[in-house]
Order: sequence, then C-alpha cells, then structure tokens
Amino acid sequence: MGLKRGEEAWLIQPRSRIALPLLVLAALASAALVLYAAGSWALAAGFGATILTAAALLTWYQHLYPPQISDREATPDWTVARAAADASSMAIAVTDRTGRLVCASDLFGEWFPGYPTPPAVTADEALAASLSTAARAAWRDGEARYEGMVQGGLRLDVDITRTGRTEDYLLWRFTPVRQPSALDDVHRFLTGEAGRQLGEAGIMAVMIGGEGRIRAANGAFLLRAAGRIDANITGRDFAAHMRVDDKARLFLAREEQGGLPLRLLQVPLKRAAQPNGSQASAQDGPMLLLLIDEPAGGGGTSALSYIETLLSLLPFGLAMADRDGRVLFVNNAFARVAGLKDGEKPSYPGDLVVREDQAAVADAVRRFAVGPQMSGDIAVRMRDTPDDPVALSLAGVRGLGEAAVLLSLKDNSEESKLKRQVAQATKMQAIGQLAGGVAHDFNNILTAIIGHCDLMLMRHTPGDSDYDDIQQVKSNSNRAAGLTRQLLAFSRQQTLRPQILQLPDIVADVSTLLKRLLGENVKLDVTHGRNLGAVRADPGQMEQVIVNLAVNARDAMPEGGTVNIQTYAVPAARVREMRQQILPAGDYSALRVSDTGLGIPPDILAKIFEPFFTTKELGKGTGLGLSTVYGIVKQSGGYIFAESELGRGASFVIYLPVYAGADAEQPVEVKPAAPRTETWGTGTVLLVEDEDMVRAVAERALTRQGYKVLTANDGEQGLEVLNGGEQIDLLISDVVMPNMDGPAMVAHARRTHPDLPVLFMSGYAEEQLRKSIDIANVAFLPKPFSVNQLAEAARDALLARPAAE
Repeated sequence: MGLKRGEEAWLIQPRSRIALPLLVLAALASAALVLYAAGSWALAAGFGATILTAAALLTWYQHLYPPQISDREATPDWTVARAAADASSMAIAVTDRTGRLVCASDLFGEWFPGYPTPPAVTADEALAASLSTAARAAWRDGEARYEGMVQGGLRLDVDITRTGRTEDYLLWRFTPVRQPSALDDVHRFLTGEAGRQLGEAGIMAVMIGGEGRIRAANGAFLLRAAGRIDANITGRDFAAHMRVDDKARLFLAREEQGGLPLRLLQVPLKRAAQPNGSQASAQDGPMLLLLIDEPAGGGGTSALSYIETLLSLLPFGLAMADRDGRVLFVNNAFARVAGLKDGEKPSYPGDLVVREDQAAVADAVRRFAVGPQMSGDIAVRMRDTPDDPVALSLAGVRGLGEAAVLLSLKDNSEESKLKRQVAQATKMQAIGQLAGGVAHDFNNILTAIIGHCDLMLMRHTPGDSDYDDIQQVKSNSNRAAGLTRQLLAFSRQQTLRPQILQLPDIVADVSTLLKRLLGENVKLDVTHGRNLGAVRADPGQMEQVIVNLAVNARDAMPEGGTVNIQTYAVPAARVREMRQQILPAGDYSALRVSDTGLGIPPDILAKIFEPFFTTKELGKGTGLGLSTVYGIVKQSGGYIFAESELGRGASFVIYLPVYAGADAEQPVEVKPAAPRTETWGTGTVLLVEDEDMVRAVAERALTRQGYKVLTANDGEQGLEVLNGGEQIDLLISDVVMPNMDGPAMVAHARRTHPDLPVLFMSGYAEEQLRKSIDIANVAFLPKPFSVNQLAEAARDALLARPAAE
C-alpha cells in the first residue's frame, strides 16, 4: 500500500537532520586536505565554503519540491483484489477500520443486493448482532467465524480475517454450505445399477451442469461417446461429443457418418434457491439428458413410445400432458403417489387434486405447455389425501410430438406416515398426562366417598332402610375407582408387579374365562408357536389385556365368528425384514388377537387407542378398553399395532421384548399369603394429608380402630408435631403436598427417628412415585381405599417394625 505526500515528507525530515552534520564534517575535512596540499588558507576556506553552499542549496530544493507519490502507490489497486474474488466460489467483501465497504465481489452483490456493508447484510437484528460480535473478535484475535447464516434459500458460513500490510482491513468470506439435493440422487442413479439397466434398454443418460459440462453419465453413453465404458469425461463439454448435420439432426461426434440420428429429451433439474428465494430458470440450471436412437421414419409420435418406455423405468413419479392439458402417460411411481388404481389414467391432471386446486393446476399446465421451456413447482392437495399438501413439479418439453409438459410428484407417503405417527404419539402422551392428573384428583374424592360409606355402614345393619342405599353408593364409587385405574393404565402410571412369564401360560390361564365371555356363537381358536422367549410383565395386567381384546373382537362380530389368539416368536432378523419404523430391532414374543368381523375403517383406526373414544351405542361402552390395553403394553416395554381391512376383520399384535436377564429360566417364587389378624391396634399415629376430606375420613377410621391420631396439613406441620415430644408409633402421609411433600418430610424425620415406620398413600401410582419414595421401611397404599384397607395397611406397617429394627 503506497504512502501519502505528508507521510513521505515526515520520513525525509529525520534523514535531513542526520545528513547536515555529516556534510559539515565532510566540508571541514576537504578544507584541511586542500590546506595540507596547497598550503593556502584562502584556497582551503573557499573550497569548504563551496561544498557547504552546494549542500544547503540541495536541502532547500528537496524541501520545496518533495518527491511526488502517485495515487497508484497511495491507494491499493482494488481492481486486482476484486478480480481474484470473482474467480472464487464464495462471496467476498473487504471493510476498513471505519467500517466502510472498500471492495466486494460480484457474487456478493448477487447474494446481497445493493452491496450492503457487513455486518448489515441481513434484516435480522439478532443475526446482525452476532456478525458484529464476530467482527470485533476478528479485530482482536485476527480471525473469527460464524456458521449457519441463513440468507434466503442459502445457508452460509462466514469467515472474517484481519488483513493488509498494516492489518487495517477485514476480509469477509461467505461460503455456501453444501446440502443434499436431487442432483446427488440423479448422480447416484446414473452411475449405479439403474443407469446400467437404462443402457441395456438402449437409453443413454447424461447429467450436465448449467455451463454445459458433463457431471455424470451412464455406461451406454460412455461406450458410444468415448469408446470405453470406464472412460472419464467428467467436466468435459457435452457439445464436444455431439454433432448436428445439415438437416438439424443430432448425432454422436465419434460415430461420424455411420451413426444413427438421436432423439434428445431434456429433463430440467431443480437448482439451488437464490438468496431472494427465487429459482433459476430451466435454461440456466442442470439438466438430465436422455438420448435414444431415432426410429426409422422419425416423427415425434414414434419417439414418444420410446420415451414412455423410458419413463416407466424411472423410480420418480412422472407423467406427460399435451398442450390442452390432457394426460398422455403416467408411470407406475406417479400412479402410486397419486393414489390411482392399476390401469387407471386420469383425463386431466386436475382430476387428481381437490376441486379448489383444479383451476391452479390447469393454468400451470397451459403456461408451461407454450413459450420457452420452463420448470417450477406448485403446492396441491391430492384428491385421496386432502390433508397432506404435496409439491407438483412441472417442466415444459419440446420435440416429443403431442407431449408438451412433464409432471412429477414426490412419493412422500412414508414421510407423511412418520409425521402422523409422531403427531399421534405426542397427542397420546399429552392425553396420558391429563388422564393421570384427573385420576389423581378423582381418587382423593373417591377415597372420601368410600370412607364415609364404610363409616355409615358400621352404624347400620342389613335390613335398615339406609343400608341398601349406602351399599349402592359404595358400589358405584368402586365402579368409578375402576375407571380411574383404567385411566392410570392408559397414562402408564399404574402400579405393576412384573414377573418373568411365558405368554402361552397367560393365555391358558384366561382361556376358560374367555369361553364364557365370548358366548356360544363365537368360536375361540388358540395356537402357540415354538421357541417363545420369556417376557417380564404383570400377569394380572396381561390377562386384562387379553380379555379386553377378546371382548372387543366379540363385539365386532354381532352375527358370530371366530376369535383367533396366537403366540409366536419374532427374532431380530424378522424385525429388520419388517422395516417397521417404530419397532426397534430385537427379539420379541408376539401375541396376536384377531377376529373375522367387519373390520375398522381407516379414519377410526387412528383413534381407537384414545380414551373415551368408542363406536358403541351410548351406555354400552366407556371407550377405555383399548386405551387400557395400550397403556399396559407400553408400560411393560412393549409395542401394539392395529391392522384391519374392511370386511375381513381386524388384528391387534402385541410385541413384548424377550427378557434376557440371568434369572430368565428361574421359576417365579410364589410368596405365601400373610396370616390374617385383627385390624384393631394401639399406639399413636401421625396422619399428614393436605386434602381435608381425606384427612377427616382417615382420622375417623383410624380412631375407630383404636389408634390415637394426630393430624397435620403438610410436611412442615408434620415435622412440628413429630418433634413435639409425644411418642409417634406410625407416620401415615400423602406423597404429593404443597410446601413440603411426603418424601422430603420423611427424610428430615428419619434423622431424629431412624426406626419410624412410614405408610405413604397417594392417588398417583406407586410405579410413578418409585424414585421419590425409595426409602427404607416404607409401605404404600394407593387411593382410593376403604376403611378396612387403611386399617390393614396400618397394621401391616406396625408389624413390620421389629423386622426393620
């Protein structure tokens, strides 16, 4: 970088201060030599004076006329820097100390119209602030980087470097992040097995870039254009391998006069989006070129049959339409995506979409059928799947007779299926959390109702006018408690007692009950496979699963039929062959319950596991049967799938993972039942419960059993009572309470009362609270409970105290 005039003068002055004394010394030395040689003082003085006068005149001249510094030396030649920047594939900009943009490449102007000064290249304030922070870091450390900047359809990495001879500039480099695109798929298609099959069918395929250079080609083109199937012609000009005769017919240049004329089909490929969100035109972007030998007699109509053969081989959903919008051809992939039956071909593309989108599709086809070749996309809703918009790609084609528009549909059925499965799983999880919370609050209410019913029954005997009414209230409360248990099962919050068991044994245990439940007009068929692995589950809950599925199967066959129950092994290799997205690879034992009923409609199949959803008449079903099955299976670590076809029945398949523990082959130990003793007791019980109605009924129930009861509203009050000086024999506490919950209170209480037995009670399941109540010498009583159940739990907790000590 050059120096300015003032800067050069500043450099000259120090040199002048040193040169002047040297000239004086030189003049004195010269005078002395003259005096010594001539012996004349006058001659020596005159010679010295002459030298001093010449030096003074030279210094004065340099002061009046300092050397001129050209603008080329004073200012960097930014044209050279810009030319170098334009040669790269990144956008480049240079800013100075004042933040002024002093140089930028042409690509920078294309990506950021108007040449804004970095970091103000975006309207996103947060992104601009991040770029400013990176610029300050570059001034401080010499370099900085920001990754993932989004500009329109581009994703850029920004590198900032301090540069220049005096490091007074920042160099900004915006590099696009390469993302997978359709071009990669086409490249693999041409160079793989599919490209070889095209060559065997006599079709040459080449992908070229927007600049006309070859990016990929199949073996058929390589063999005919270059003479070898392993030839490397990547990067060469495609036009160099072709020639055109005086009749405008296309030939391969290598085949000279003996070659056959070729028919060329151009398929525009989507190019990367520009920063402003627009797409490049078809002429500017990459293309897939398909070449076939022109049939005898030429003519677009004959060539069209060849093109249809080609399109039928491609794995992409492709169709062709004429200038009037009539569909000429659809390949199998297009028919599958559009939901067409075998042999069915629509008259117009608009017949495939909903009525609201038909006009837009017809207008797009007309626009692409005339004028220059273009390509583009429109979002449409298919007639069979109106809830899932898809992208319909259109491209104008020429030289194929009647065919004028090429249409393409992406097969996103698997993607849509996964989206629906994720949405369904999210919804089921949210409903489960809601169901668990409702069941907890409802259990507190039911505990109070059942407890007061028990207390009233103690004052009434059978035959009293109120005895039957109280029994009816208690019976209905117990039914409501069963509903809450089903809700907890669905939300995977129930208390399970898992054991190591075999599915055939569970089916055998429940078969007798099933025969009574199914009735005389429904046949039960049970088959078992071989080599089933053991599973770990709650046998009682698995019996409930089988009963619920069998009853649903019976209800689906009002005229009678057959319920099939099968158990079989599913090894990991078979799971991988199933290609099930949700089921992880592993060994499973499967249970299938199927019927020969009417089947389940597709719109209902997605909702059958939701709680309170039922297709039965009012009063004939709660809608909790299948939701209970779903919760038990998921809480047991398994998976359940529903399969149905209208008119051919339905099947429910449960996959439980094979238990691989060291005790898998050991029989389950049956614990002997505890001896029954009286529920009357003595001692002091501290009852801690935040719900007033539950605390009141529990206090009365324990008092009637002979205990002295002290109460508290929460954990903090419970600790105050515990430390009040009175001997406490048993602590009964709710788990979830405001201020201080039960486990936190017990942790404090055990510091002063290490052997104090504790009985937790909660409307939540023990399994859900296991981490928080994992404390020694602690029992658990689920809500709702009766007066007798509370008395038995208190008795058992007190009896366990000596063993704990």
